[in-house]
Order: sequence, then C-alpha cells, then structure tokens
Amino acid sequence: MKKISSGKVREIYEVDNDKLLIVVSDRISAFDYILPSMVPEKGKILNQISKFWFDYSKDIIPNHVISTDIKDFPEEFQTEEFEGRSMLVKKLKMIPVECIVRGYITGSGWKSYKQDGSVCGIKLPEGLQESEKLPEPIFTPTTKAQEGHDENISFDQVCELIGKDLAEQVRAKTIEIYKKCSEYALTKGVIIADTKFEFGVDENGNLVIGDEMLTPDSSRFWPASDYEVGRSQKSFDKQYIRDWIKSTGYDPEAGIPIPDDVIRVTTEKYKEAYNLLTGKEFK
Repeated sequence: MKKISSGKVREIYEVDNDKLLIVVSDRISAFDYILPSMVPEKGKILNQISKFWFDYSKDIIPNHVISTDIKDFPEEFQTEEFEGRSMLVKKLKMIPVECIVRGYITGSGWKSYKQDGSVCGIKLPEGLQESEKLPEPIFTPTTKAQEGHDENISFDQVCELIGKDLAEQVRAKTIEIYKKCSEYALTKGVIIADTKFEFGVDENGNLVIGDEMLTPDSSRFWPASDYEVGRSQKSFDKQYIRDWIKSTGYDPEAGIPIPDDVIRVTTEKYKEAYNLLTGKEFK
C-alpha cells in the first residue's frame, strides 16, 4: 500500500482512487512535538471515539467512514496490528481550514480576551471569567500548517480561501455539530469546552466531515462534576501531559522518555473519556 501521509498521530494509506485507510498510532504530540514515549491503546481509543461521534452526528452531516471492520480492509491490513485502530474511508478533497468552535473561554481564547475583550477578532461580552460558558459558541478558524503552528484567520479570510457559500456552510455545520454533541456529552458528565473539525468535499460537491472527531486530541474535555468558573479546569484530554511538561520544564526536543506514571495517567484519562461518552467500558 502506498503511504501518502505520516502525521503526528495518523498514518494514511491510499487503497485505490477513491478510498484511504487511516491508522491511528499510539504516538502523542504536545506543543507541536511528537513525544518520545507511546501511550498504550491511545490509537484505539481515539479511533473508536471518532467512530462513535461520526455515527451520532450523521443526521447533521455525512462522514467519510466506510468501515472500521478489518474484514473490509485490504488483505495487508487484516491483522491484529490494525484491529480497532484503523478506518477505511472515502477520499475527499479536504478544505484547507481547521474549523475550531469554542463554547467556553479558555486557553489561548482566554489569553486573547484578557488583552482586548475579543477572541480571533470576535468581540465578546465584558466581564467574562476564565472557563465561563459563552452566550453562544463561536467559530474561530485557523490555517492548516504543514509545519509549525496553525495561525488564526478571520471568517472573511476563510471566504477568500474557499468561497463565501462553502465558508458559510462550514461555519454553520461546525456550530450545529458542536451544539448537538456537547449537549449530549453534558448528559454524560463531560463538558466539551472546544474542539476542531475537518471537512472535505466529495465527488458530488457535498460537504463531508472527515479526519477525527471530538477526540481527547482534538478537544478540551472537562469533568462537569468538578467545573467551576474562574479557574482552569481538570481535563480528560492531553492537557494533562501539556501541564506536566510545563510544570516540570521537560524539553520535548530532548528525546528523554516520559515517566511511566505520567504515561499511565494519560492512558487512564483517555479511557475515562471513552467510557463516559460512549457508555461502554473500553476493552
């Protein structure tokens, strides 16, 4: 199989003219670096959370999933190595925009708000506190950088990149999906503070959601039971490992393995997110 991409976490293979096979590894990245230690079972958890959300949101928008059953994969991938962590998908013409939606003010959004009362050029009400729920979710897109950091762009810039009609469709779907999924997650004790989606266009020109969806890698998940406005929150996502790096001064470029206990806690946080959201125990 021809490998067409090897990202921070995913390997993508070309199956034929209209299909890809995406394999989710146990690699973990932070601050734009792939860390030297694997997180056991992380790839399977991410893949199965994405599958759950693709199914849950298919009434809003079609997705790229053909099958997650290895019996449907090319023969080369019908092995235990790929079980649970792979997805056969439709090939799409991907839109060159990271579609970020924020329902709560935190992270870089909070930093920006403290400076000038806005997030990515969107003026917000005065007097918001850290981690507070926004009156309405906001669409704050970025570029898709091949290397280095993605950069914030305005909605007008998205219109210039992909055309006004498609940009408006992408913005509307991003917010609609977030609203439905975050409302569901809240019933399971999980606050989805923000997330990112990636969309593509199929051979008929229809908008389709692809890549990953509402995983601990692409989202901020907070336990609702511990939520309190005015401070940073505990999380079920890889924020734990980011915080560990910042608090210890660990150098992601040094190639030094991450302590086993930090890796173990990271795996448990990913599993907890899966268990809560799907209502099943990860196996």
